[in-house]
Amino acid sequence: MSTMKLWEKDFEINSEIERFTVGRDREMDLYLAPYDVLGSMAHVTMLESIGLIGSDELPVLLKELRNIYEQTQQGEFVIEEGIEDVHSQVELMLTRKLGDLGKKIHSGRSRNDQVLLDLKLFTRHQLQLVAEAVQDLFDQLIQKSDQYKDVLMPGYTHLQVAMPSSFGLWFGAYAESLADDMLFLQAAYRTANRNPLGSAAGYGSSFPLNRQMTTDLLGFDSMNYNVVYAQMGRGKMELGVAFALAAIAGTMAKLAFDACLFNSQNFGFVRLPKECTTGSSIMPHKKNPDVFELIRAKSNKLQALPQQIMLIKNNLPVGYFRDLQIIKEAFLPAFDELLDCLRMTAYIINKVEVNEHILDDPRYDPMFSVEEVNRLAAEGMPFRDAYKKVGLDIEAGHFKPCKDIHHTHEGSIGNLCNDRIEALMAQTMEQFGFDRVAQAEQELLAKGNN
Repeated sequence: MSTMKLWEKDFEINSEIERFTVGRDREMDLYLAPYDVLGSMAHVTMLESIGLIGSDELPVLLKELRNIYEQTQQGEFVIEEGIEDVHSQVELMLTRKLGDLGKKIHSGRSRNDQVLLDLKLFTRHQLQLVAEAVQDLFDQLIQKSDQYKDVLMPGYTHLQVAMPSSFGLWFGAYAESLADDMLFLQAAYRTANRNPLGSAAGYGSSFPLNRQMTTDLLGFDSMNYNVVYAQMGRGKMELGVAFALAAIAGTMAKLAFDACLFNSQNFGFVRLPKECTTGSSIMPHKKNPDVFELIRAKSNKLQALPQQIMLIKNNLPVGYFRDLQIIKEAFLPAFDELLDCLRMTAYIINKVEVNEHILDDPRYDPMFSVEEVNRLAAEGMPFRDAYKKVGLDIEAGHFKPCKDIHHTHEGSIGNLCNDRIEALMAQTMEQFGFDRVAQAEQELLAKGNN
């Protein structure tokens, strides 16, 4: 069996202790593998600039690191049995190919700042995928809002029919909710996009590291300057990101609940695509909204993520503790689950069919009562008198609704302001700066080809 631990000395650890302490770390570290390689490419480039790696050694290291990176992209990278983590695996692969040269790459860093870096590089990439998936769902919602802007539907308070709404408002409301959620996502991205490399175990290094160089090579906005704070950021970054993911999940959970409700026979407001429903083993008429029910459940589960992370990290003093390893188990897989929900929701919204004749049912006539009160008030009747008159007419069964309504103020049925909501989303998306990060990573990877 191959064994390698970067901290190993002259004794062997008990196998049960090793099993318990390593836990699921090797499994979780597969998420981080390509980012560990990118970080090492930046680190060795910096080490060469300060004379800790020879100018003739750097191209050799970069080429082999690029080969390992390609393995991560092809799904061929594995953490071997007996190898503790991704950092050990990468170093082992280098030393197998390059001998003692592979052992030089750890100068000036610790596994502490190495995993911090990996997590930040992983997180900013995943946040870009989430932002793009949110944008796609947003676009589908805006398109449906514009398409059905003139189709009225009941609005509810206390689950009681309240006032006229429209599908333009309903779809558009969730689009604007996502635009707000994207602000949280951008803040989380800004926190993730700061370089901790060079903080080592949390107290810096006696080597004359050029931290600005690795910051630029990896496309970070800036570095985590204070080396103690860089380590304090472990868990804090994940918590901030988790709150951003939870905000998006909250929007989707509410949308999913609405869709399940509106798809039921008692409402009949929308029809979900057939392929997104399932049947019953005994009731041949059933078309259950299982996909949206699962989206609702998964989204509610994601909203618990901040609490999981908070309860792991909130009673730890300054410095690194092994407790923080457990955060990865909740945090790393959360992105895939959220992305799956976002993509499924966008697919369904694209194909959902709207009932354009809801208001043919007289049960919804009373929701036009406010329109009548406002009409009488506009003609000069005191508002409270108008309110009482219409209320008495409804009780007596004399109320005749006028369904030809005209709302003109911003954000109302007749003036959705979707163009302004789209502008808000576009502005937020532009401010992420994804292109600059992509360019930095491509240039770094290209160094391995020279």
